[in-house]
Amino acid sequence: MNTLKNKAPMIFFILLCLMINGSIQAKEILNAIHDKEKGTISIYREGIHDPLITQNAKADFRPYIHPIKSPDGKGELTQYSPGHHKHQTGLYWGFTRVNGRDYFHNPRGDYWKRKSVQILQNDKGGIRWQTEYLMLNKEGDPLITETQEWKIKISKDGAIIMDLNWQGLAHENITIAKYNYGGLFLRMPWKRGIKAEVINSEGDINQKGEGKRAKWIDLGMEIKNLTSQGHIAIFDHPKNDEFPNMWRIDGQFGVGPARARSGTWKIEKGQTKSFLHRFIIYEGKHNNEAIMEEWNEWVE
Repeated sequence: MNTLKNKAPMIFFILLCLMINGSIQAKEILNAIHDKEKGTISIYREGIHDPLITQNAKADFRPYIHPIKSPDGKGELTQYSPGHHKHQTGLYWGFTRVNGRDYFHNPRGDYWKRKSVQILQNDKGGIRWQTEYLMLNKEGDPLITETQEWKIKISKDGAIIMDLNWQGLAHENITIAKYNYGGLFLRMPWKRGIKAEVINSEGDINQKGEGKRAKWIDLGMEIKNLTSQGHIAIFDHPKNDEFPNMWRIDGQFGVGPARARSGTWKIEKGQTKSFLHRFIIYEGKHNNEAIMEEWNEWVE
């Protein structure tokens, strides 16, 4: 009994530390909610009222993610259908020249048809979800089945990390013609007069990176309700065709890797093509060494 009495303060201290640590970890708990009527999957972080990430997956509209919030939920880092590019919808995927069809500028039901949307995992081990869409030919028949599988977590330093595995299954022989953009694309809420900067892995800044090959880009921008810039970094993967890919950086800071910029490419009927990307979403100053370290860890 005396031994237990002597150890009681230490046991209390250990329990207190566990309780505190548990409350800290609770802030990192994520939860996914699927609203079938709205066609959305919303990712919530404990202690924050609004979702950090919203996957939009309507029956007759190209899938897209918007809004993407800053890790504290205060700033909105994506923009839907801005006046200068009405077809752009936050974070999305759309090729420009697929057997003559343009899925980048045409997000509606005569080009896209939802096949399924589901949450694959929703527990302490992480969150994964998947959208599956038919890219339709001009007769309304399936040309490609597009599958996007997403994973999300909060890093040790508080950033949001999202991983994308994009797959395209060809229902006929596919030719994707050379073009300066198309595929994965990000629209952040740029407007004239606000501060913004995009830097790539090779040190090119802003328009100097247009059309250049890079392992990653990091786009930072002045965001309403944030005291420092909101950032979304996008990683390319060595397994992707034409790695490191050429990047589109348009005059309003819309960005994305463009496989077709390297030349026309094909997917044979019955074959599946895959692309892997990672996104680091954070607030603060760009740290080149930190982003490079993140990229190295991811590809290894």
